[in-house]
Amino acid sequence: QVQLVESGGGSAQPGGSLRLSCASSTRILSIDVMGWYRQAPGKEREWVARITNSGSTNYADSAKGRFTISKDNAKNTIYLEMNNLRPEDTAVYYCNAIYIYLYWGQGTQVTVSS
Repeated sequence: QVQLVESGGGSAQPGGSLRLSCASSTRILSIDVMGWYRQAPGKEREWVARITNSGSTNYADSAKGRFTISKDNAKNTIYLEMNNLRPEDTAVYYCNAIYIYLYWGQGTQVTVSS
């Protein structure tokens, strides 16, 4: 079983930055893929970015050029660096991991407003 704990959410102004973290209870090198999703009020959860255990990354169009997913194997943690934030980035951000099964964290709120 994999436990995921997100942190780093909060409030930011448009154009600002936030860095989210997702700590795993399992060695992330053992996890095939980890990713970030988000869910805005009244909307379905949508994929943001993913990173494989080999370090390959992919991004949704909405994240390309602004967000960067990375990982620290020694800390068993992945990150989502979010720059040039927009009000439409406001959502609860979830980390997930595919390790035989699919696991989710509890989510962290990101609010972008002036």
